Amino acid sequence: MKLTRRSEYALLALTYLGRAATEEWVPLGRIAEAQAIPLRYLEHIVAAMCRAGYLVSSKGQHGGYRLARKPSEITIAEVIRLFDGALAPVESVSKYFYQATPIERETKMLAVLGNIRDYVARTLEGTTLADIL
Repeated sequence: MKLTRRSEYALLALTYLGRAATEEWVPLGRIAEAQAIPLRYLEHIVAAMCRAGYLVSSKGQHGGYRLARKPSEITIAEVIRLFDGALAPVESVSKYFYQATPIERETKMLAVLGNIRDYVARTLEGTTLADIL
């Protein structure tokens, strides 16, 4: 598993919003500036997070974004899966994104990669946004 820039920026934006006051609407420009994320890129990322139910938005002069769920209800794994897909090192050991791969011919290697997937998944599924705030 390798994080893309999209999931890194998504996690940075969520972290920033998690530290903001619960009822405060945070303008996108403030998030972009504080976390050094290109604004145009961040627009696409927050749109995806709104569709996925992690953020809500409000238009207007005092609008912006805030978390749709409590930080303790958002796992790092689900955010990474939204942007990067499988947490597994190869698709043939993925629980949610399985696809056949050549490595399946070697069952012992597949078992090692499955153990890596389990460790990564357990760690990221057991870590919430609240844990990193």
